[in-house]
Amino acid sequence: MLSSALRLLVQERRELQSRARSQVLRAGDARQAKLILMLSEGKSWSVIRQAMGCSSAYIARWQSRFEQQRLVGLFARHRGRPAQTRTPRLEARVLVWTRRRLADGSSHWSSRELARALGINQMMVARV
Repeated sequence: MLSSALRLLVQERRELQSRARSQVLRAGDARQAKLILMLSEGKSWSVIRQAMGCSSAYIARWQSRFEQQRLVGLFARHRGRPAQTRTPRLEARVLVWTRRRLADGSSHWSSRELARALGINQMMVARV
């Protein structure tokens, strides 16, 4: 699918180029900036799909967001779960579970099994 080139303001182009080259931004943010820059150069969706290894839906989503909201539209809506903090309550919960018997008859929990049972990160179990 061919797309007409997006028109960018000078400031927008500078910001997108900065994001695309950034070594500290999330990789997804840099990828979206590269996508918009490629669209502004008039590259076809098939060329973009092949160069970036993405789907047409991905291109359509970010092109639409950029056209509607410009740079603000490129910020992700959901940044993931907040980091879990180690609290005395969480530590007590982990320690209580270590005393429970396993259903399969094993003599002790592995940190991965315990993390899965508690619904927390395996590294958190290992630290406790």
